[in-house]
Amino acid sequence: MIASVCLYSNKKGELNQFLSRFYNTNLQIEQDLKWEKEYVNPIELAEIIGTFADNSDSYQLNMWISLDCNIFIHITEENADRIIKYLYERFPY
Repeated sequence: MIASVCLYSNKKGELNQFLSRFYNTNLQIEQDLKWEKEYVNPIELAEIIGTFADNSDSYQLNMWISLDCNIFIHITEENADRIIKYLYERFPY
């Protein structure tokens, strides 16, 4: 089972700013409006979800995660905590 996270933006440079800050490095994705990453361990999604929710006022981004094939969950500031709790309940390893 591979989980994935997708970030979207309508504003060029937003993904680069958010991800460069998240990974504490300077990424080169200035022109991209979509970014996707897969995780073997779904618990690893919790960190980027939390960071996204904490900084949702600072960036024009949308986040979607997938824990099951072809099923996507829209992450918002309002549901981020519940999704993180769900991750730890569903994948307790």
